[in-house]
Amino acid sequence: MTLPASRSTLVLGVLGGIASGKSTVGRLLAGPAGRVVAADPLAHEVLESPEVARLVAERFGQGVLDPAGAVDRAALGARVFDDPEGRKALEGWIHPRVRERIRAALEEARSAGAPRVVLDVPLLMENDADHHLMAACDHLVFIEVPDEVRDARAQRDRGWAPGEVARREAAQLPLSEKRAAAGWVLEADCPRDELPARVDALLQRIEATRPPHTSP
Repeated sequence: MTLPASRSTLVLGVLGGIASGKSTVGRLLAGPAGRVVAADPLAHEVLESPEVARLVAERFGQGVLDPAGAVDRAALGARVFDDPEGRKALEGWIHPRVRERIRAALEEARSAGAPRVVLDVPLLMENDADHHLMAACDHLVFIEVPDEVRDARAQRDRGWAPGEVARREAAQLPLSEKRAAAGWVLEADCPRDELPARVDALLQRIEATRPPHTSP
């Protein structure tokens, strides 16, 4: 089901490379009264659900569960790293359930009258044929951060090896395509304390494109 763009709640989709700060920018774009619908925490919730934990144990064995019976993500990741068929099965259990939660969270935010909702969904463009979330976005924001800065962040914050960002992004759409698809670009290569002002300035420009509210 395709979710149409909202006229009252402004829905923003964030695009950008790995370690570009999409989560941080998403929170700033949403603001204190808005909502961030982030796919990664929802995927963790799905993986921790008893139903999916049972499927995982049946497919990969009890060794991917911790002593409490919950899925050990590190152990599971190591198990499926060289198992394409296993990874495909895992994604088949997780992705549809995550999409359902994203749609429900978006509809709940609209019903609650949230002024802005930010979709922080990895591979938002790549997987649109499955989730159809692009049509729900009023605007797409591309977060611009130089490659070398993102690689350094991934090494520092994630413990990745040099060049790992580029290796993983080679399997995704080129960033140039994502940048071209976005109506707005946020230059986010700046000190952390300067980022809120940049986001506020961008939001002012975005809000200025909205038609004025008229009473019926």
